[in-house]
Amino acid sequence: MTAPAQLKVLRITELQPGMYVVSVHKQKGNVEIKTQGWARTEAVIEQLKKKGVLELVVDLSKTLEQPKVEAAASSEPMPVASTGRIREKVSFEQELGQANTLYQQAKGLQKKAFADIQAGRELNLQQFQDCATGFIDSVFRNQDALLCISRIREKDAYLLEHSVNVSILMTIFAKQMKFDEELIQQLATGALLHDIGKILVPDSILNKPGKLTAEEFGEMRRHVVYSHEILQKIPGLSPISIDVAAVHHERLDGKGYPHGLAEQQISVYGRMISIVDTYDAITAQRCYKEGQTGISALKILKRESPQSFDPVLLAQFIKAIGIHPVGTLVRLSNDKLGIVIKTNEQDPLRPVIKVFYNCKFRRYIEISIVDLASNKVDLEIEGAVMPEDFGIDIIRFFRQSVLE
Repeated sequence: MTAPAQLKVLRITELQPGMYVVSVHKQKGNVEIKTQGWARTEAVIEQLKKKGVLELVVDLSKTLEQPKVEAAASSEPMPVASTGRIREKVSFEQELGQANTLYQQAKGLQKKAFADIQAGRELNLQQFQDCATGFIDSVFRNQDALLCISRIREKDAYLLEHSVNVSILMTIFAKQMKFDEELIQQLATGALLHDIGKILVPDSILNKPGKLTAEEFGEMRRHVVYSHEILQKIPGLSPISIDVAAVHHERLDGKGYPHGLAEQQISVYGRMISIVDTYDAITAQRCYKEGQTGISALKILKRESPQSFDPVLLAQFIKAIGIHPVGTLVRLSNDKLGIVIKTNEQDPLRPVIKVFYNCKFRRYIEISIVDLASNKVDLEIEGAVMPEDFGIDIIRFFRQSVLE
């Protein structure tokens, strides 16, 4: 069985013989460097230094067994928070209000950005970076709150919500990967901007309820090119942020678009956003298709791995958000419905549920909190469901009961 990835950003001076290099994180100049493989000798490391490599992403799970390497692998992890901001852990309930405010502000920022692009105005990079920082702070205080908010979708708001959701999921994913905060911010910022080019696709194609023609589909695909062109003109935007936007539809088998990149041509960040973008797109309700449950989306991603998606990274993504992510509507073995409000790392199949609906009588019931991991509870999750299946206005319920 493949060991889970243990990705970590190291300075070139910390690289040891036998470590597996996933990608170059920072370098001087534009020297083309093969970014996947083992740095087996000191001579190889010296060559990387001479080529201007400053930092790399390594996978410690693939480290070759050598005495010096084992010592490096067991060293203290790089500190994640580097800004000096104080972020104490808080409860789901304590963070939920702030998470909701951040989410609404991010949607407003997306709306303004689309208007700016249409009017030929420059985007304000600092606003997107501040938004990404807000997501990071919230995720480190309690990631369940933002994850829950991102699951409560408004009908016909896909264009505004998708990039916000992808940024939140990317932040949680990068936290799981133990990336340093500067890198997480670059990834979250790139995710916020990854679909900005869609505003240049005609509405008749973007919102077409039926199947697209070959010509229309070709134009829809060009949104990636449009995004790349827009982002390249933003002064100070990180190359990593640009990269995640440019490659989010590329696939490992080379069947993605717009350039048909494959395998080592796609960075670890590109592989991450392809997973996150696809997951959110599958779970969203759009003008031409119904949304699917999170568990269905994960099954699709697993089925299409390793052809399209990196299976090691996918395993880390599932670990990050859980099998039943917070915000998921689930049906219990007693014919009640509830929303997942807290995950259980020790037993992912037994989260904490806010129960509010009786399926048998198809009516709302008094709200109760059920911890499936408790010895006093003899219930199981039968499966995730869509609110539309029971005529539930999940947004109204959420605002009236979850945000209270």
